[in-house]
Amino acid sequence: MFDLNILEIIFENNKKKDYFPNKKKLEYFVDSLFKFLFTPDKSILENKFFFIKNYEYLQNILCEILIELNIERQNYINICKIFFENLSKIYKTLIIDANSILKFDPAATVIEEIFLSYPGFFATSIYRMAHQLWKQKVPIIPRLMTEYAHSKTGVDIHASAEIGKSFVIDHGTGVVIGSSAKIGNEVKIYQGVTLGAIYVNKKLMNKKRHPTIEDRVTIYSGATILGGETIVGHDSVVGGNVWITKSIPPFSIVYQKNEIRMRNNNPFPDPINFMI
Repeated sequence: MFDLNILEIIFENNKKKDYFPNKKKLEYFVDSLFKFLFTPDKSILENKFFFIKNYEYLQNILCEILIELNIERQNYINICKIFFENLSKIYKTLIIDANSILKFDPAATVIEEIFLSYPGFFATSIYRMAHQLWKQKVPIIPRLMTEYAHSKTGVDIHASAEIGKSFVIDHGTGVVIGSSAKIGNEVKIYQGVTLGAIYVNKKLMNKKRHPTIEDRVTIYSGATILGGETIVGHDSVVGGNVWITKSIPPFSIVYQKNEIRMRNNNPFPDPINFMI
């Protein structure tokens, strides 16, 4: 038997929502735009007319998504126009990112490999698109875009973070970049890195809570860097699994000291209830 009271509550609560975009359509737009920029079908490359038509089709999809946010006609048309006007700049920056990965990673052979198979590049691409919409003050959509990339890649970049050119994420899984993080140019980040806040408090929502990473910094896997006042100086190297909550000067090397102890020839004791 239906509980009519709870159905009424659910119906009325959802009816009142101002921002309720079609999530599946947005994910389709994200995938389609990435594919258009970097891995288009051969069929649309046979004739420039088909290529232009595909571009116009993507513009229409974004407009449809914005309509579902109850944005007035003139406003959503302007949002689409400005976004696609900036797409050229975004594309050029992403080509720089991709070439940086190709130059940096000895496992990469051709740039098409970056486009087709590198999760860090996909996450960076969607972030750069989402960041443009965030700068245009579009609600919800930028966050949905980066969370879609997060679900696909394991890389969690907030749309409002500021990231420079020649950005490289190697492997990618477990990378977290917070909303007020600032990252310079030619920065390389490995898997499991967190650029986060020291603590969470809703009152600090408009404060800088995440660190600043200056130019040409390399951050190795598992490193955690926290705090809005924390600055990692340019040309520094942050080793794996370090924990940083205070600024470090330029040209620094931060690492954990390994301790090696010799054990005797006695076997290790059997673990208790050990399971994998």
